[in-house]
Amino acid sequence: MSELSTQQCEACHVDAPKVSEEELHQLMSQLPDWVPEVRDGIMMLERVYKFKNYKLAWAFANKVSELAEEEFHHPAILLEWGKVTVTWWTHAIKGLHKNDFICAAKTDQLL
Repeated sequence: MSELSTQQCEACHVDAPKVSEEELHQLMSQLPDWVPEVRDGIMMLERVYKFKNYKLAWAFANKVSELAEEEFHHPAILLEWGKVTVTWWTHAIKGLHKNDFICAAKTDQLL
């Protein structure tokens, strides 16, 4: 279990700092199944989860949605047959904040 999963998201605002390159490498080492992606110039954290069928994927997507509401931090969730793609980033700063890594670690615990 990652220590990230025991932490809570903090309120984030437009002037909150993005993670530095050094922080990114350190945090990524705790989340080996996640991949940093850049879309439209915005760094995001993404993972694809695979399931045996649509119903299991759907149930997992619902759990991620519940987590998002609990943390008041909301990812992109793509639900497909046997697959859920979860993408975390902080909209307010248009990039990655430590909150994204905390939520990614908590997402992994939903399996």
